[in-house]
Amino acid sequence: MVSEFRFCPCCATPLQWLTLPEDGGERKRLRCVACGYTHWNNPTPVLAAIIEMPEREGRILLARNAAWTGRMFALITGFMEAGESPEDGIRREIHEETSLAVSKLTLQGVCDFQRMNQVIITYHALAHGEIVLSPELAEYRLFRPEEIKCWRSGTGVMLAQWLRSRGYEPQWIDVPRAESAA
Repeated sequence: MVSEFRFCPCCATPLQWLTLPEDGGERKRLRCVACGYTHWNNPTPVLAAIIEMPEREGRILLARNAAWTGRMFALITGFMEAGESPEDGIRREIHEETSLAVSKLTLQGVCDFQRMNQVIITYHALAHGEIVLSPELAEYRLFRPEEIKCWRSGTGVMLAQWLRSRGYEPQWIDVPRAESAA
């Protein structure tokens, strides 16, 4: 992933790709020649939820992001904020994006999403209430587990793992790169 950083946040000098020795050997990173600042470009933690709705026959909620042009439905996701645990963060995201309350969370797994320089922490959530989408989401659908089609990256792989743990063999779809889900 190409870094968006061009200038040092400490002294505003243009950053340069420089190779220097680090604990693991030499690494090429964006660095400031004036003050020594290094842009580490560490992955961003992203939270995701496989939302199961017990009062709706155990169906799984998938939503379409308002920014996506196609009809791709995916997991509820969001960025973890400073000062919150992953569990608090995914409860917040679920409530912000769907108005649902979470009664139980179970860690499903963690995966990398290198194309976006993210680490995705995925939970299975039992959720309740009336679904009211935030403006960030265009629409939702409730799927029986056997109806779900998974995508071959990030949260799609985590969803497939969850389906297998419940005795369902995942069905796969190919997603055009322009609208791919995390």
